Amino acid sequence: MLEKVKGALRITSNVFDTELNGLIASAETDLGIAGVVVPAQVDDIITTAIITYCKMRFGTPVDYDRLKKSYDEQKAQLSMATGYTAWE
Repeated sequence: MLEKVKGALRITSNVFDTELNGLIASAETDLGIAGVVVPAQVDDIITTAIITYCKMRFGTPVDYDRLKKSYDEQKAQLSMATGYTAWE
């Protein structure tokens, strides 16, 4: 996941790896709070949500509001989708 996030953020060095790993973990926790089960082998939809979260939280993005809205929509859709939650 780290390499995918780094690619999306156009980062080629390892300088920010610790911060990015923390953001990835935070994204997974945030999705979990919404009821989304993040499996060990994530698919493209969850990967996109995690990348959006990292883009929103890394540095000071100019388009924070757009990214926040996009992430919130992705999280809401995942939390209501069959196969992505543990709700019975």
